[in-house]
Amino acid sequence: MKKIWREIGQGTGQFKRHWLQYLALFISVGLIIQLLWIPIFRLVTTFVLQAGEIPFVSYQNIVTIIREHPLVVLVLLVELLLVLVVIYWQFAFILLGVRDISREMITVRGVCQEAWQCVRRLHWASLFVLLVYFVLVIPFADLVFRTPLLAKVQVPQFILDYLTRSGLLLTLLIIFYLLMIFLGVRLVYALPLMVYRGQQPRTALASSWQRTRKMAWWPVIARLLTISIVAALVMAIFYATVVGAQWVMDVLPHPIPYLSANLNLLLVQFGSEILTTWTGVLTINLLFRPLLTMAGPNFTPSIITRGVKRVVGVGLALLALVTVISDGLYLNGSENHRPVTVSHRGVADKNGVQNSIATMEKTHRLHPDYVEMDLHETKDHQFVVLHDENLKQLTGVNKRPSQLTLKQLTRLTARENGHSAKIASFDDYLRVANRLHQKLLVEVKTTPYDSPDMLRRFDRRYGNNLVQHHAKIHSLDYSVVQRLKKIDPRLYVMYIQPYNFTYPNIAANGYSMEYSTLTYDFITLAHLQGKQVYSWTVNNPNVMKQLMYKNADGIITDNMVELNRAVAQYESHGSYARKILNYIMVVPTSTEFAP
Repeated sequence: MKKIWREIGQGTGQFKRHWLQYLALFISVGLIIQLLWIPIFRLVTTFVLQAGEIPFVSYQNIVTIIREHPLVVLVLLVELLLVLVVIYWQFAFILLGVRDISREMITVRGVCQEAWQCVRRLHWASLFVLLVYFVLVIPFADLVFRTPLLAKVQVPQFILDYLTRSGLLLTLLIIFYLLMIFLGVRLVYALPLMVYRGQQPRTALASSWQRTRKMAWWPVIARLLTISIVAALVMAIFYATVVGAQWVMDVLPHPIPYLSANLNLLLVQFGSEILTTWTGVLTINLLFRPLLTMAGPNFTPSIITRGVKRVVGVGLALLALVTVISDGLYLNGSENHRPVTVSHRGVADKNGVQNSIATMEKTHRLHPDYVEMDLHETKDHQFVVLHDENLKQLTGVNKRPSQLTLKQLTRLTARENGHSAKIASFDDYLRVANRLHQKLLVEVKTTPYDSPDMLRRFDRRYGNNLVQHHAKIHSLDYSVVQRLKKIDPRLYVMYIQPYNFTYPNIAANGYSMEYSTLTYDFITLAHLQGKQVYSWTVNNPNVMKQLMYKNADGIITDNMVELNRAVAQYESHGSYARKILNYIMVVPTSTEFAP
């Protein structure tokens, strides 16, 4: 352990000597990816899908796309390979830049040429090996550089929630993650070997595996854990100091608190970048020190030039200007946008049985803008308020809604959360909601057993009523969205997406998106198209605030009390110290630069 602390001290001393160059290196690569490559890939994907007349990409239509649009699939696969190349380039650029800065032998042109040589040495056949490698090292890659492209590779939260409900599935999930961590550690040297020694992915993976044999992987774990803990402690102390200073300044007369808040928020952002860069440089120096001493192929020594310093100065000045303007808007509350509040299945903190009238009446007292509920078609072509495709979990009856008539269904008693209630017909549910002036967000559930004219009958019976009372509709089935908009263009219909694959341009009025993959740029693009974005199912207060700062139009939750509190805190002006604390805890999400 003493050796690790000594290495951390030496690495920190090295960082202090060249902190400005390191900072410029990390920020410039992040901006290039965020502002250049991600928009390019987004435009290419959008163009390809539109050319193939494919409105969206989802698990629902992936088989159809493969079968009916092979050319589109081919282009998207080529794009995936190019994404891998860009990811490899950015890590190569960072690794080479850190090495050259530490030797005081760096030019912008020199690092660019070296990184390009690394890319040129790649064989196309090796890119799939590279894909597997990046998936394995994602948890450790974040310590070096939080890449915007790799940040998009994640499992949706609702899938993780499902996997943790079962003891067996949870055990398998834990085993899977432990295996991923083990493989990631064993293969951690592969990327530096590719960059510094010019090895191909297969050779580099084998070499890394050889280097970490016979418990040689344990020092890697020890260093990663130590760096993570030290970085977290330093960042916590830094944030506490800044927020504490602002608490003191907030008691002084205006405009001192506002001016100090702008300065402290800028300090938080600038300090965060420095600490993140320090962590990355420290990780590279501690883990890959033997490889850093190697000159590598085509290396031409050259001293740090004035050109590098000018680029660094101009870039940081422009970034600071944009940040100051953005901070002023944030502190003034100019970007505040109150989201629509939606109670998921009409439940608020387990106050009753989902989708029941009694629960909806209780939840209504918490003043949600909308109550979200689900409906199925019955055997006699009526509509019942129910989420599940089988009645067994709620009622103990092992039947589908389509196997029973409405009369049979409404006789059944559902039990949940220590409560019981009769299953409701949509007519009764809608009648009570209208009496309470409670707007509804209706999820139309579909199954293979639905009648062909289900949607026409639904619109004929309820269309005018729903429009009159400003209800909205959403569905996981895109055909429902298309057909309802065609049958009755007055209806407000949203498309539910469980994962943010791409940026679709579809017939829906908006999107209902699973929150863990919903990004600021998706919401911004949807707004430019005149479409709203709701997020589900959000029960964590910090995530609620995070989505508000992302300008989400609506938040669907199981906990209306918590959502109401979060909205009230978001709308209140509050102290500047609290706003800075919110920024630290909530606003900076993944790799997005906009607050």
